[in-house]
Amino acid sequence: MVTLRLARQIGRAIVKASRNTQPARGWYDTHMAAASRAIAERIPLVDVVLEIRDARIPLSSEYELLRKYKSSSRRIVVLNKIDLANRSQTKDWLSYFEQNNCISYGVNAHNKDSMRQFLNFLQAQVRELRKKDNSFTTTMLLVGIPNVGKSALANSLHQIGRTSAAERGKLKHATVSPHPGETKDISSLKIGSHPNVYVLDTPGVLPPEISDDEVCSKLALTGAISNCLVGEKELAQYFLAILNLSKEYKKWSKKIHKENEITLTNHEAECSSGLEKNMKRRRQYPTDHTQDFIVNDVRQTLFEIISSFDGNMDDEKDLTRLIEAETIALQEAFRIPVDLNEDAHYKVAGKLLNLYHTGRLGHYTLDSIS
Repeated sequence: MVTLRLARQIGRAIVKASRNTQPARGWYDTHMAAASRAIAERIPLVDVVLEIRDARIPLSSEYELLRKYKSSSRRIVVLNKIDLANRSQTKDWLSYFEQNNCISYGVNAHNKDSMRQFLNFLQAQVRELRKKDNSFTTTMLLVGIPNVGKSALANSLHQIGRTSAAERGKLKHATVSPHPGETKDISSLKIGSHPNVYVLDTPGVLPPEISDDEVCSKLALTGAISNCLVGEKELAQYFLAILNLSKEYKKWSKKIHKENEITLTNHEAECSSGLEKNMKRRRQYPTDHTQDFIVNDVRQTLFEIISSFDGNMDDEKDLTRLIEAETIALQEAFRIPVDLNEDAHYKVAGKLLNLYHTGRLGHYTLDSIS
């Protein structure tokens, strides 16, 4: 299957690039090595370990360091970014962890309601601990690979967990960034009082070596491994292969029709009233791919090409031909000048991956249970 071939190809490229990058191994630099040691020292000392994983890759985003400490601390697997993953598959993964006697929870760190429910869940876990341990303060260690949203989750817990105006004036935030490896130090944030509950936010850590090429590709596509180790063009082709073989694009049919009706209605209303605000916005930002009308054009372009494809998706040559056709068509959908030639493909790749990372091109879970 072409997706597996692309995954292995990208994975091999990442491993090769990492070995040729200074410091050695590319992603595993001196900061990550130091963080690994610091985290290992704290794991036996905390009450709860919250292992944050990416809900799109519940298995591939495992924090390998915890394999050595299975019995030393209470562990909860937290699937973050559930808003970007396939909802039904997330439920299946949560059931899978439960069947394997592992406490798990799915959350969206950027959704207040989701975080309030998560904080209630954690407080229930603390009350359960109190039956066995009467200590007043509970510490929870957040661990995980880069870019799974640990700092965003820690900040949200901290903000929602504030209980007094005095605490509100003493907010301390963890650094949040879309780029892997931004958190350098372990920081403590208070998320509850009476009893006191603290979370320790830690830097993202990957293992020194990853032998599975497919896992490497999934980590790169979801942002755990920096794009500098693999080309965006190859990652975009990998994503298109996943999209083409999924059913996500079929969900766009009604959305596309609805968006087209809204656009037409707005345009007619603006023309009749003499207002051209929407058209002015389009002229001002003609290549801003995050605008709704461009996202709609991208969806419509992909939907029409996939729907009219007469080849065999399981055939490598046919699927490769489809991906090439999509890349060319997306150049127009993204308003990229035709005279850029090969550079246009790289621009298409960057914009396409951005829309995928923000969930505007569907919800995908890359790991399968079976």
